[in-house]
Amino acid sequence: MGATAFLPALRLRPWQVADVDALVSAHRDPALRRWLTNVISSDVDAGRWIDSQRQGWAAGTRFSFAVLNDGGEGFGAAVGHVTVKLKDEGSAEVGYWTAAEVRGRGLASRALEAVVRWVFSKESPVPAVRLDLLHAVGNHASCRVAERCDFGLEAVLPAQLPAFPTEGHLHVRHKSAQS
Repeated sequence: MGATAFLPALRLRPWQVADVDALVSAHRDPALRRWLTNVISSDVDAGRWIDSQRQGWAAGTRFSFAVLNDGGEGFGAAVGHVTVKLKDEGSAEVGYWTAAEVRGRGLASRALEAVVRWVFSKESPVPAVRLDLLHAVGNHASCRVAERCDFGLEAVLPAQLPAFPTEGHLHVRHKSAQS
């Protein structure tokens, strides 16, 4: 009989002030910083960022989730992030990152898929039928996450200085009739 692999449980919840240390720690990773447009370097930066995420929830324009992983001893600190930002009528943009210590284990794909299902559910406050996912062309890990979560590559976008200094991929996923 073959071995059965069990994936650890995930918990997604809004960011909290208690997540400051985990957020600052994750942002110390040079590989993560390479791809982010907003880098958090201190507790003050993290507090401001968390406050802006909370404001997005309150306004109904941005829904950001801390991703917690059950490493066998219960849910620990936040080790990832998934966000949904409303764009225009019927569309939103998703983004995500994972901390170095959990990268490569499928956490980003699982967390993103959970958020996509939430967005496309009948109970969701997000009025989107289309989700856009943008990443730098050289960010191959993000491209794999997009593909695993059925986001089709729609376009290669030119650099948009200063915020997006390299070409980017635009992946898109549409709400299906079954959603």
